[in-house]
Amino acid sequence: MTSATQTLPDDPDLLKAMLLAERARAERLEQIIKAMQRHRFGRRAESLPEDQLLLGLEEAEQSEAAEDAQHEQADPAERSSRAAQRRRNRGALPAHLPRIETIIDVEDTTCPCCRNLLHRIGEDVSERLDIVPAQLRVLVVRRPKYACRACEAVVQAPAPARVIEGGLPTDALIAQVLVSKYADHLPLYRQAQIYARQGISLDRSTLADWVGRAAWHLRPVHERLLAQLKTSPRLFADETTAPVLDPGRGQTKTGQLFAYARDDRPWGGTDPPGVAYVYAPDRKAARPIAHLSGFAGVLQVDGYSGYQALTGGNQVTLAFCWAHVRRRFYELAAAGSAPIASEALTRIAELYRIESEIRGMNAVERCRIRQQKSRPVLDALEPWLRGKLGLISQKSKLAEAIRYALSRWDGLTRFVDDGRIEIDSNVVERAIRPLALTRKNALFAGSDRGGEHWAIIASLVETCKLCGVDPQAYLTDVLSRIVTGHLNTRLDDLLPWAYATTPNLKAVA
Repeated sequence: MTSATQTLPDDPDLLKAMLLAERARAERLEQIIKAMQRHRFGRRAESLPEDQLLLGLEEAEQSEAAEDAQHEQADPAERSSRAAQRRRNRGALPAHLPRIETIIDVEDTTCPCCRNLLHRIGEDVSERLDIVPAQLRVLVVRRPKYACRACEAVVQAPAPARVIEGGLPTDALIAQVLVSKYADHLPLYRQAQIYARQGISLDRSTLADWVGRAAWHLRPVHERLLAQLKTSPRLFADETTAPVLDPGRGQTKTGQLFAYARDDRPWGGTDPPGVAYVYAPDRKAARPIAHLSGFAGVLQVDGYSGYQALTGGNQVTLAFCWAHVRRRFYELAAAGSAPIASEALTRIAELYRIESEIRGMNAVERCRIRQQKSRPVLDALEPWLRGKLGLISQKSKLAEAIRYALSRWDGLTRFVDDGRIEIDSNVVERAIRPLALTRKNALFAGSDRGGEHWAIIASLVETCKLCGVDPQAYLTDVLSRIVTGHLNTRLDDLLPWAYATTPNLKAVA
């Protein structure tokens, strides 16, 4: 058997080239392994997620509160001092909440010293926030029947329309099931367990029937929501996986939930924010082409090549996401010493610093400041990236990250010339997160039709949240209006932002 050394060439230059190639290959494999380890065991965000940070703070605050309670129990003076401090720091409870008053009076209104009659000079009033746990009740509807003794005609008031004819649930109960599943991410089997604790036996399949029928009624509102979003001159788009049960194979297949979002608040736009999800059985480029038929304007996306097909008719212009560029360099810098990646992150951070300064300004002012401050950063960054690309192995992960940015440079720099365009597509990525939570808890949708129901209801729930609308009250009212004959020509009245009011929330503790 020929040994490896016998197959090597004798030319020193050739040996040197082979060694460099092997080193580059080893470096690339090491980067891939580190990336896989980080994906499997490490956190995936460039910054610590807010929820995770708050979880740690909660634990620290709980420990501190327990220690304070122990000290207050042992020291009455400290207990009185802290009670007075809490009274000063807490805000007033909202006036719309019902008040249940309790009067705690003295037993004897005579003076304990001289036995004369006491007269009232004032009172101390304190308020505490209480809760009444959710309570199920039965609504009984009686419809008397009347008969004519002369001709035997029978007259009776018509039965009110229901979402589920002959079914048990009211519109409010169906809305509660929808919100629990798609806003609070509680799978139906867990909801069935909650109802069982109150002595109500509701099978999971019964709840699923309610969800399916409600989604059918809400489909026209979802279609109108998407149509309204497509009239905007600028949208965000992204997609995420949706595992769907595939009965024929006895396992799940991978569907897709496409998200199309609008949020003009960062530059003071007047159009209300909203998001529409659309389910598709695959990720083919034909899907967003069909979903966005009739849309003309700027589409802010990640690097998925499927969106490129939208630009063929010159109606859609793509703006790419700097967060995706930054993430590639961040993964390299987080894996170990990577001076070029770290320098790239520093330069990108300067772009984001400028964006933080202009957030909330109008589009014209944002464009002016970007031309003044962001344009020089970008003009310096592109040749710097090209220069570094020529110095490193073309097979390395760093070269991939640089090529990713340079190949999309026109779309990445489009935000500088238009104050309405954001630097990244984080708006729609935030809209994707609730889908991921529902997916994590429910594991998979039961069918393609289940994926469509998921998209319909989640669209309305998440748009409610963006507009500051209570999804429970919204869905209850919309379902009631639909089943009582709301006209399809007035669907705009049923969109979530039609229910929006100015929030008046005050901190009470």
